[in-house]
Amino acid sequence: MARSNSAVSGGKYFLGGIAADRLTRNVSLVSGSRSSKTFKPKKNIPEGSHQYELLKHAEATLGSGNLRQAVMLPEGEDLNEWIAVNTVDFFNQINMLYGTITEFCTEASCPVMSAGPRYEYHWADGTNIKKPIKCSAPKYIDYLMTWVQDQLDDETLFPSKIGVPFPKNFMSVAKTILKRLFRVYAHIYHQHFDSVMRLQEEAHLNTSFKHFIFFVQVYSSIVMEHSSALTLFTM
Repeated sequence: MARSNSAVSGGKYFLGGIAADRLTRNVSLVSGSRSSKTFKPKKNIPEGSHQYELLKHAEATLGSGNLRQAVMLPEGEDLNEWIAVNTVDFFNQINMLYGTITEFCTEASCPVMSAGPRYEYHWADGTNIKKPIKCSAPKYIDYLMTWVQDQLDDETLFPSKIGVPFPKNFMSVAKTILKRLFRVYAHIYHQHFDSVMRLQEEAHLNTSFKHFIFFVQVYSSIVMEHSSALTLFTM
C-alpha cells in the first residue's frame, strides 16, 4: 500500500507540544473504551524554566512548516538542553500517536514486536531485564515507554533546574532513547498504518516521523539497526 505524504502546515496538524484536536479526541475515545498501560501520562517541562522557553521556540519554528529548520540548535543555546527538550517532546508525540491505535495493537494481533516480517525486536533494559526477551508488541511498548519515562523523570539524567549540569553519559542515554522510540514508529507504520488511515491520522504521523528523522540525522548519529525497514517513509 502506498503511504500518504500529506503536507502539514499551520496549527491543524501541528504535533510539537500542541496536540491536534482530532488526535486528542481519538485518544480519549480509545482510552475510554479500553484500558491501556502503554498510553503514559504526558511528560511536562516546567513552565517558566529555560527548557520551557526552548520548547516554545521549537513550537514556533515547527508552526512555520519548515521541519529542517525546526531541528536546528538556536544560536547561543546549550546542545544538551536542546536535545533534552526535543527528546521529551518526541516521547510525548509518540505516546499520543500510539495511544490512538492501542485497541488495534493487542496480544492477539501483535504477538511479537516487529516492523514487518524481517524485523523483530526483543526487550532488555540492562537492569530489570538483562537478557533480551521476546514479547508482544503492546508488552514491548509498555516496557519501552515506562523505561523512557523513568529516564526522563530522573533529574540526574534530565535536569530541569537552571545551573544543574547534564551528566557525562547524557548523550549516550538520549541516543538510546531515540533509537528505541524509532521502533514504535516502525511498528505503527508496518503493522497499523491501515488503522491510522481509517482514523485519518496519517498527516499527524507523517509529520511527527519526518520531524524525528530530521532531528536524529542532525544530532544523534544513530545507526538505526533496522532503518531500512522504513525506507519508504523517509524518501
